[in-house]
Amino acid sequence: MPRPRPWTFIILASILLAPAPAAAAGDPVVPVLERAASPLRTAEPGGDTGDLRPVGRAVGDAVVVGMGEATHGSHEFLTMKERVFRYLVERRGFRTFALETAWSTGVRLDDYVVHGKGDPERIMREDLQYTYALNPTAENLALVEWMRDHNRRHPGDPVRFMGDDWGYTGPELYDRVTDYVARVRPDLTPRFGELYRGLRPSAPSGEYQKAYLARPLAERQEMASRTGRALALLRSLEPRGGAGRQGFAEVLRHATVIDQTATGYGFDFADPRQRAEAMRWRDEVMADNVVWWREHTGHRILLSGHNNHVGYEPEDPLVLPRTQGAVLRDRLGDGYVSVGLTFGAGSFKATDPEEAHMLTHTVDPAPPGSNEHTLDQVRHDRYVLDLRTAPGAARPWLAVARPTRSVGTSYPEERNWYDIALGRCFDVLIHQDRVRAVDLLS
Repeated sequence: MPRPRPWTFIILASILLAPAPAAAAGDPVVPVLERAASPLRTAEPGGDTGDLRPVGRAVGDAVVVGMGEATHGSHEFLTMKERVFRYLVERRGFRTFALETAWSTGVRLDDYVVHGKGDPERIMREDLQYTYALNPTAENLALVEWMRDHNRRHPGDPVRFMGDDWGYTGPELYDRVTDYVARVRPDLTPRFGELYRGLRPSAPSGEYQKAYLARPLAERQEMASRTGRALALLRSLEPRGGAGRQGFAEVLRHATVIDQTATGYGFDFADPRQRAEAMRWRDEVMADNVVWWREHTGHRILLSGHNNHVGYEPEDPLVLPRTQGAVLRDRLGDGYVSVGLTFGAGSFKATDPEEAHMLTHTVDPAPPGSNEHTLDQVRHDRYVLDLRTAPGAARPWLAVARPTRSVGTSYPEERNWYDIALGRCFDVLIHQDRVRAVDLLS
Protein backbone atom coordinates (compact mmCIF):
# COMPACT_ATOMS: atom_id res chain seq x y z
CA MET A 1 0.00 0.00 0.00
CA PRO A 2 1.29 3.52 -0.71
CA ARG A 3 2.20 5.68 2.23
CA PRO A 4 -0.81 7.89 3.10
CA ARG A 5 -0.55 11.52 2.02
CA PRO A 6 -1.98 13.98 4.56
CA TRP A 7 -3.35 16.64 2.23
CA THR A 8 -5.17 14.40 -0.29
CA PHE A 9 -8.34 12.45 0.36
CA ILE A 10 -7.48 9.56 2.67
CA ILE A 11 -10.37 7.18 2.12
CA LEU A 12 -11.41 4.86 4.92
CA ALA A 13 -12.63 1.42 3.89
CA SER A 14 -16.40 1.45 3.70
CA ILE A 15 -19.22 0.40 1.46
CA LEU A 16 -21.36 2.61 -0.72
CA LEU A 17 -24.59 3.56 1.01
CA ALA A 18 -27.80 2.43 -0.61
CA PRO A 19 -28.79 4.93 -3.31
CA ALA A 20 -31.79 7.18 -2.93
CA PRO A 21 -34.76 6.38 -5.16
CA ALA A 22 -34.08 7.23 -8.78
CA ALA A 23 -36.05 9.85 -10.63
CA ALA A 24 -38.58 7.87 -12.57
CA ALA A 25 -39.13 8.38 -16.29
CA GLY A 26 -41.12 11.56 -16.73
CA ASP A 27 -40.37 12.70 -13.17
CA PRO A 28 -41.51 16.32 -12.95
CA VAL A 29 -38.22 17.43 -11.36
CA VAL A 30 -36.43 17.31 -14.74
CA PRO A 31 -38.57 19.97 -16.50
CA VAL A 32 -38.47 22.06 -13.32
CA LEU A 33 -34.68 21.97 -13.32
CA GLU A 34 -34.65 22.67 -17.04
CA ARG A 35 -36.75 25.81 -16.67
CA ALA A 36 -34.48 27.07 -13.88
CA ALA A 37 -31.23 26.25 -15.70
CA SER A 38 -29.38 28.78 -17.85
CA PRO A 39 -27.45 27.21 -20.75
CA LEU A 40 -23.76 27.98 -21.11
CA ARG A 41 -22.38 28.45 -24.61
CA THR A 42 -19.04 26.76 -24.05
CA ALA A 43 -16.52 25.73 -21.43
CA GLU A 44 -13.67 27.36 -23.37
CA PRO A 45 -12.48 30.88 -22.46
CA GLY A 46 -12.74 33.70 -24.97
CA GLY A 47 -15.54 35.02 -27.13
CA ASP A 48 -18.93 36.31 -26.11
CA THR A 49 -19.67 36.20 -22.38
CA GLY A 50 -23.36 37.04 -22.43
CA ASP A 51 -24.26 33.54 -21.28
CA LEU A 52 -22.25 34.11 -18.09
CA ARG A 53 -24.54 36.85 -16.81
CA PRO A 54 -26.50 34.31 -14.69
CA VAL A 55 -23.18 33.38 -13.06
CA GLY A 56 -22.55 37.04 -12.29
CA ARG A 57 -26.01 37.38 -10.74
CA ALA A 58 -25.44 34.27 -8.63
CA VAL A 59 -22.09 35.62 -7.42
CA GLY A 60 -23.72 38.89 -6.36
CA ASP A 61 -21.61 40.77 -3.83
CA ALA A 62 -19.58 37.76 -2.69
CA VAL A 63 -15.91 38.49 -2.03
CA VAL A 64 -14.81 34.84 -2.34
CA VAL A 65 -16.33 32.39 -4.83
CA GLY A 66 -15.31 28.75 -4.46
CA MET A 67 -15.50 26.82 -7.75
CA GLY A 68 -15.21 23.08 -7.35
CA GLU A 69 -14.55 20.12 -9.60
CA ALA A 70 -15.70 16.52 -9.48
CA THR A 71 -12.26 15.43 -10.73
CA HIS A 72 -8.90 17.16 -10.60
CA GLY A 73 -8.04 15.91 -14.07
CA SER A 74 -10.78 17.04 -16.48
CA HIS A 75 -10.19 19.74 -19.10
CA GLU A 76 -13.60 21.39 -19.01
CA PHE A 77 -13.49 22.01 -15.26
CA LEU A 78 -10.26 24.01 -15.59
CA THR A 79 -11.25 25.91 -18.71
CA MET A 80 -14.67 26.76 -17.26
CA LYS A 81 -12.93 28.25 -14.24
CA GLU A 82 -10.68 30.35 -16.47
CA ARG A 83 -13.70 31.47 -18.47
CA VAL A 84 -15.61 32.47 -15.33
CA PHE A 85 -12.53 34.12 -13.79
CA ARG A 86 -11.97 36.26 -16.89
CA TYR A 87 -15.60 37.35 -16.76
CA LEU A 88 -15.43 38.14 -13.05
CA VAL A 89 -12.22 40.14 -13.57
CA GLU A 90 -13.62 42.14 -16.46
CA ARG A 91 -17.18 42.62 -15.24
CA ARG A 92 -17.25 42.12 -11.46
CA GLY A 93 -13.93 43.46 -10.18
CA PHE A 94 -12.31 40.18 -9.11
CA ARG A 95 -8.51 40.36 -8.91
CA THR A 96 -7.15 37.08 -7.48
CA PHE A 97 -7.22 33.49 -8.63
CA ALA A 98 -6.56 31.07 -5.75
CA LEU A 99 -5.66 27.46 -6.51
CA GLU A 100 -5.64 24.39 -4.29
CA THR A 101 -1.87 24.18 -4.46
CA ALA A 102 1.15 25.08 -2.35
CA TRP A 103 1.44 28.65 -1.04
CA SER A 104 5.09 28.82 -2.13
CA THR A 105 4.17 27.81 -5.68
CA GLY A 106 1.60 30.60 -5.65
CA VAL A 107 4.32 33.05 -4.58
CA ARG A 108 6.47 32.05 -7.56
CA LEU A 109 3.62 32.18 -10.07
CA ASP A 110 2.42 35.49 -8.66
CA ASP A 111 5.88 36.95 -9.27
CA TYR A 112 5.47 35.96 -12.92
CA VAL A 113 1.89 37.15 -13.24
CA VAL A 114 2.61 40.57 -11.68
CA HIS A 115 6.26 41.23 -12.54
CA GLY A 116 7.10 38.82 -15.35
CA LYS A 117 9.73 37.06 -13.20
CA GLY A 118 10.56 33.45 -13.96
CA ASP A 119 9.20 30.86 -16.36
CA PRO A 120 5.73 29.60 -15.35
CA GLU A 121 6.09 26.28 -17.14
CA ARG A 122 9.37 25.62 -15.35
CA ILE A 123 7.82 26.64 -12.01
CA MET A 124 4.97 24.20 -12.53
CA ARG A 125 7.33 21.36 -13.48
CA GLU A 126 9.58 22.00 -10.48
CA ASP A 127 6.94 22.54 -7.79
CA LEU A 128 3.85 20.64 -8.85
CA GLN A 129 4.92 17.06 -8.17
CA TYR A 130 3.59 14.15 -6.11
CA THR A 131 0.65 15.63 -4.18
CA TYR A 132 0.15 18.29 -6.84
CA ALA A 133 0.92 16.14 -9.89
CA LEU A 134 -2.45 16.99 -11.48
CA ASN A 135 -1.80 20.75 -11.39
CA PRO A 136 0.92 21.18 -14.05
CA THR A 137 -1.46 21.30 -16.99
CA ALA A 138 -1.64 23.18 -20.26
CA GLU A 139 -4.97 24.57 -19.00
CA ASN A 140 -3.47 26.07 -15.83
CA LEU A 141 -0.51 27.39 -17.81
CA ALA A 142 -2.91 29.11 -20.25
CA LEU A 143 -4.70 30.75 -17.31
CA VAL A 144 -1.42 32.05 -15.89
CA GLU A 145 -0.38 33.39 -19.30
CA TRP A 146 -3.73 35.16 -19.67
CA MET A 147 -3.23 36.75 -16.25
CA ARG A 148 0.26 37.93 -17.26
CA ASP A 149 -1.09 39.38 -20.50
CA HIS A 150 -3.88 41.15 -18.59
CA ASN A 151 -1.29 42.75 -16.31
CA ARG A 152 0.78 43.93 -19.25
CA ARG A 153 -2.33 45.77 -20.45
CA HIS A 154 -3.35 46.96 -16.96
CA PRO A 155 -0.11 47.49 -15.00
CA GLY A 156 -1.81 49.79 -12.52
CA ASP A 157 -4.55 47.30 -11.62
CA PRO A 158 -3.00 43.82 -11.65
CA VAL A 159 -4.59 40.46 -11.10
CA ARG A 160 -2.84 38.14 -8.63
CA PHE A 161 -2.28 34.41 -8.20
CA MET A 162 -2.17 32.57 -4.89
CA GLY A 163 -1.89 29.00 -3.63
CA ASP A 164 -3.80 28.30 -0.42
CA ASP A 165 -2.36 24.91 0.58
CA TRP A 166 0.60 23.75 2.70
CA GLY A 167 1.62 20.33 1.34
CA TYR A 168 4.95 21.62 0.04
CA THR A 169 6.85 24.73 1.12
CA GLY A 170 9.60 25.67 -1.30
CA PRO A 171 13.00 27.16 -0.41
CA GLU A 172 11.93 30.67 -1.45
CA LEU A 173 9.76 31.01 1.66
CA TYR A 174 12.63 30.14 3.97
CA ASP A 175 14.84 32.58 2.08
CA ARG A 176 12.33 35.40 2.36
CA VAL A 177 12.03 34.91 6.10
CA THR A 178 15.75 34.60 6.79
CA ASP A 179 16.62 37.49 4.44
CA TYR A 180 14.17 39.69 6.35
CA VAL A 181 15.71 38.68 9.68
CA ALA A 182 19.20 39.37 8.31
CA ARG A 183 18.11 42.92 7.43
CA VAL A 184 16.31 43.88 10.63
CA ARG A 185 17.96 41.69 13.30
CA PRO A 186 21.13 40.12 11.92
CA ASP A 187 22.03 38.89 15.38
CA LEU A 188 19.07 36.48 15.17
CA THR A 189 20.18 34.91 11.89
CA PRO A 190 21.96 31.96 13.57
CA ARG A 191 18.89 31.31 15.72
CA PHE A 192 16.58 31.07 12.69
CA GLY A 193 19.13 28.88 10.96
CA GLU A 194 18.94 26.45 13.88
CA LEU A 195 15.13 26.55 14.09
CA TYR A 196 14.80 25.84 10.35
CA ARG A 197 17.53 23.18 10.37
CA GLY A 198 16.77 20.33 7.98
CA LEU A 199 13.57 21.94 6.68
CA ARG A 200 14.54 24.09 3.70
CA PRO A 201 14.11 21.84 0.62
CA SER A 202 17.27 20.90 -1.27
CA ALA A 203 15.68 18.07 -3.27
CA PRO A 204 12.95 18.10 -5.94
CA SER A 205 9.45 18.76 -4.63
CA GLY A 206 8.13 15.22 -4.97
CA GLU A 207 11.23 13.64 -3.48
CA TYR A 208 11.16 16.13 -0.60
CA GLN A 209 7.52 15.38 0.25
CA LYS A 210 8.04 11.61 0.24
CA ALA A 211 11.18 11.85 2.35
CA TYR A 212 9.44 14.13 4.87
CA LEU A 213 6.60 11.66 5.34
CA ALA A 214 9.10 8.83 5.78
CA ARG A 215 10.62 10.48 8.86
CA PRO A 216 9.64 9.05 12.25
CA LEU A 217 6.63 10.75 13.86
CA ALA A 218 8.67 12.08 16.79
CA GLU A 219 11.13 13.72 14.41
CA ARG A 220 8.34 15.36 12.40
CA GLN A 221 6.74 16.66 15.57
CA GLU A 222 10.08 18.07 16.79
CA MET A 223 10.45 19.90 13.49
CA ALA A 224 6.97 21.37 13.94
CA SER A 225 7.94 22.54 17.40
CA ARG A 226 10.89 24.42 15.91
CA THR A 227 8.86 26.14 13.16
CA GLY A 228 6.38 27.24 15.82
CA ARG A 229 9.17 28.82 17.84
CA ALA A 230 10.52 30.53 14.72
CA LEU A 231 7.07 31.96 14.01
CA ALA A 232 6.73 33.29 17.56
CA LEU A 233 10.19 34.85 17.41
CA LEU A 234 9.46 36.52 14.07
CA ARG A 235 6.17 37.86 15.41
CA SER A 236 8.10 39.62 18.18
CA LEU A 237 9.94 41.64 15.50
CA GLU A 238 6.80 43.39 14.23
CA PRO A 239 7.53 47.07 13.43
CA ARG A 240 5.90 49.50 15.83
CA GLY A 241 5.28 52.24 13.28
CA GLY A 242 3.53 52.25 9.92
CA ALA A 243 6.73 51.94 7.87
CA GLY A 244 7.52 48.38 6.88
CA ARG A 245 4.33 46.85 8.23
CA GLN A 246 3.13 45.57 4.86
CA GLY A 247 6.43 43.85 4.10
CA PHE A 248 6.49 42.38 7.59
CA ALA A 249 2.93 41.05 7.21
CA GLU A 250 3.94 39.18 4.06
CA VAL A 251 7.07 37.71 5.65
CA LEU A 252 5.07 36.72 8.72
CA ARG A 253 2.60 34.89 6.49
CA HIS A 254 5.43 33.01 4.80
CA ALA A 255 6.66 31.91 8.25
CA THR A 256 3.08 30.97 9.14
CA VAL A 257 2.85 28.70 6.09
CA ILE A 258 6.22 27.13 6.92
CA ASP A 259 4.74 26.31 10.31
CA GLN A 260 1.53 25.04 8.71
CA THR A 261 3.58 22.60 6.63
CA ALA A 262 5.53 21.27 9.59
CA THR A 263 2.41 21.05 11.74
CA GLY A 264 0.56 19.21 8.97
CA TYR A 265 3.29 16.64 8.68
CA GLY A 266 3.26 16.25 12.46
CA PHE A 267 -0.05 14.35 12.61
CA ASP A 268 0.01 10.60 13.21
CA PHE A 269 -1.46 9.25 9.99
CA ALA A 270 -1.43 5.69 11.32
CA ASP A 271 -4.30 6.71 13.63
CA PRO A 272 -7.66 7.14 11.81
CA ARG A 273 -8.78 9.81 14.28
CA GLN A 274 -5.55 11.74 13.75
CA ARG A 275 -5.97 11.42 9.98
CA ALA A 276 -9.44 12.94 10.22
CA GLU A 277 -8.16 15.76 12.41
CA ALA A 278 -5.38 16.38 9.90
CA MET A 279 -7.95 16.70 7.14
CA ARG A 280 -10.07 19.08 9.22
CA TRP A 281 -7.00 21.12 10.06
CA ARG A 282 -5.95 21.25 6.40
CA ASP A 283 -9.26 22.74 5.28
CA GLU A 284 -9.26 25.24 8.15
CA VAL A 285 -5.73 26.33 7.19
CA MET A 286 -6.63 26.72 3.50
CA ALA A 287 -9.61 28.86 4.48
CA ASP A 288 -7.46 30.95 6.81
CA ASN A 289 -4.93 31.58 4.04
CA VAL A 290 -7.68 32.75 1.69
CA VAL A 291 -9.17 35.05 4.33
CA TRP A 292 -5.72 36.48 5.08
CA TRP A 293 -5.21 37.21 1.38
CA ARG A 294 -8.61 38.86 1.17
CA GLU A 295 -7.88 41.05 4.19
CA HIS A 296 -4.35 41.85 3.04
CA THR A 297 -5.17 42.74 -0.58
CA GLY A 298 -8.85 43.72 -0.45
CA HIS A 299 -9.33 41.55 -3.55
CA ARG A 300 -12.36 39.59 -4.58
CA ILE A 301 -11.16 36.03 -5.08
CA LEU A 302 -12.07 33.05 -7.25
CA LEU A 303 -11.03 29.98 -5.27
CA SER A 304 -10.42 26.78 -7.25
CA GLY A 305 -10.52 23.43 -5.47
CA HIS A 306 -12.21 20.05 -5.36
CA ASN A 307 -15.97 19.94 -4.75
CA ASN A 308 -15.23 18.27 -1.41
CA HIS A 309 -13.31 21.34 -0.26
CA VAL A 310 -15.33 24.28 -1.58
CA GLY A 311 -18.73 22.81 -0.63
CA TYR A 312 -20.39 23.04 2.77
CA GLU A 313 -20.91 19.38 3.70
CA PRO A 314 -18.10 16.80 3.48
CA GLU A 315 -18.48 13.69 1.38
CA ASP A 316 -17.49 11.51 4.33
CA PRO A 317 -17.33 13.16 7.79
CA LEU A 318 -15.18 10.28 9.07
CA VAL A 319 -12.47 11.31 6.59
CA LEU A 320 -12.97 15.08 6.42
CA PRO A 321 -15.07 16.33 9.34
CA ARG A 322 -15.36 19.95 8.14
CA THR A 323 -14.74 21.56 4.77
CA GLN A 324 -12.94 24.69 3.70
CA GLY A 325 -16.24 25.97 2.32
CA ALA A 326 -17.96 25.60 5.70
CA VAL A 327 -15.13 27.53 7.38
CA LEU A 328 -15.29 30.29 4.76
CA ARG A 329 -19.05 30.58 5.20
CA ASP A 330 -18.55 30.96 8.96
CA ARG A 331 -15.84 33.58 8.43
CA LEU A 332 -17.43 35.51 5.54
CA GLY A 333 -21.17 34.80 5.76
CA ASP A 334 -22.90 35.78 2.52
CA GLY A 335 -19.52 36.97 1.31
CA TYR A 336 -18.75 33.38 0.33
CA VAL A 337 -20.52 31.53 -2.50
CA SER A 338 -19.91 27.86 -3.31
CA VAL A 339 -20.18 26.58 -6.91
CA GLY A 340 -20.12 22.84 -7.53
CA LEU A 341 -19.03 21.43 -10.91
CA THR A 342 -20.41 18.03 -11.94
CA PHE A 343 -20.41 15.89 -15.09
CA GLY A 344 -22.22 12.97 -16.61
CA ALA A 345 -19.58 11.00 -18.51
CA GLY A 346 -16.14 11.30 -20.05
CA SER A 347 -12.47 11.16 -19.16
CA PHE A 348 -10.02 12.44 -16.58
CA LYS A 349 -6.44 12.03 -15.50
CA ALA A 350 -5.67 10.28 -12.21
CA THR A 351 -3.09 7.85 -10.95
CA ASP A 352 -3.65 4.15 -10.46
CA PRO A 353 -4.62 3.16 -6.89
CA GLU A 354 -0.96 2.52 -6.00
CA GLU A 355 -0.15 6.07 -7.21
CA ALA A 356 2.63 4.71 -9.42
CA HIS A 357 1.39 5.74 -12.87
CA MET A 358 -0.65 8.64 -14.24
CA LEU A 359 -3.43 7.28 -16.42
CA THR A 360 -6.39 8.46 -18.44
CA HIS A 361 -9.63 7.02 -17.11
CA THR A 362 -12.98 7.01 -18.91
CA VAL A 363 -16.37 6.52 -17.25
CA ASP A 364 -19.81 5.83 -18.69
CA PRO A 365 -22.88 8.00 -18.06
CA ALA A 366 -23.93 8.16 -14.43
CA PRO A 367 -26.28 5.37 -13.31
CA PRO A 368 -29.93 5.82 -12.33
CA GLY A 369 -30.36 6.97 -8.77
CA SER A 370 -27.40 9.36 -8.92
CA ASN A 371 -27.61 13.14 -8.97
CA GLU A 372 -25.77 13.25 -12.30
CA HIS A 373 -28.23 10.88 -13.97
CA THR A 374 -31.06 13.34 -13.33
CA LEU A 375 -28.93 16.38 -14.17
CA ASP A 376 -28.02 14.77 -17.51
CA GLN A 377 -31.70 14.63 -18.49
CA VAL A 378 -31.83 18.44 -18.65
CA ARG A 379 -31.61 19.17 -22.37
CA HIS A 380 -28.64 21.60 -22.21
CA ASP A 381 -25.12 20.22 -22.75
CA ARG A 382 -23.87 22.52 -19.99
CA TYR A 383 -25.74 24.90 -17.75
CA VAL A 384 -25.69 26.88 -14.54
CA LEU A 385 -28.33 26.54 -11.83
CA ASP A 386 -28.65 28.81 -8.78
CA LEU A 387 -29.78 26.30 -6.17
CA ARG A 388 -30.80 29.04 -3.73
CA THR A 389 -33.47 30.36 -6.09
CA ALA A 390 -34.56 27.03 -7.59
CA PRO A 391 -38.35 26.63 -7.85
CA GLY A 392 -40.13 25.11 -4.89
CA ALA A 393 -40.88 21.94 -6.84
CA ALA A 394 -37.14 21.27 -7.14
CA ARG A 395 -36.32 21.89 -3.47
CA PRO A 396 -37.24 18.42 -2.15
CA TRP A 397 -35.08 16.79 -4.84
CA LEU A 398 -32.12 19.08 -4.07
CA ALA A 399 -32.44 18.34 -0.34
CA VAL A 400 -32.07 14.56 -0.69
CA ALA A 401 -28.59 12.99 -0.54
CA ARG A 402 -27.88 10.79 -3.57
CA PRO A 403 -24.78 9.10 -4.96
CA THR A 404 -22.55 11.70 -6.62
CA ARG A 405 -19.26 11.07 -8.40
CA SER A 406 -16.04 12.31 -6.78
CA VAL A 407 -12.51 11.54 -7.97
CA GLY A 408 -9.35 12.64 -6.17
CA THR A 409 -5.76 12.07 -7.23
CA SER A 410 -6.11 8.31 -7.77
CA TYR A 411 -8.75 6.11 -9.41
CA PRO A 412 -10.45 3.87 -8.62
CA GLU A 413 -10.47 4.34 -4.88
CA GLU A 414 -12.43 2.36 -2.32
CA ARG A 415 -15.22 4.84 -2.92
CA ASN A 416 -15.79 7.19 -5.84
CA TRP A 417 -19.48 7.79 -5.16
CA TYR A 418 -20.74 9.66 -2.09
CA ASP A 419 -24.24 10.52 -0.94
CA ILE A 420 -24.51 14.29 -1.37
CA ALA A 421 -27.50 16.65 -1.19
CA LEU A 422 -26.69 19.26 -3.81
CA GLY A 423 -28.86 21.93 -2.23
CA ARG A 424 -27.14 21.59 1.14
CA CYS A 425 -23.63 21.42 -0.26
CA PHE A 426 -23.55 24.19 -2.88
CA ASP A 427 -25.14 27.56 -3.63
CA VAL A 428 -24.73 27.20 -7.39
CA LEU A 429 -24.21 24.25 -9.73
CA ILE A 430 -22.58 24.04 -13.15
CA HIS A 431 -23.24 20.72 -14.85
CA GLN A 432 -21.68 19.43 -18.06
CA ASP A 433 -22.76 16.30 -19.89
CA ARG A 434 -19.26 15.29 -21.00
CA VAL A 435 -15.66 16.10 -20.10
CA ARG A 436 -12.27 15.03 -21.41
CA ALA A 437 -8.91 14.56 -19.72
CA VAL A 438 -6.63 17.50 -19.01
CA ASP A 439 -3.46 18.05 -21.02
CA LEU A 440 -0.63 17.48 -18.54
CA LEU A 441 2.65 19.21 -19.28
CA SER A 442 4.99 16.55 -20.64
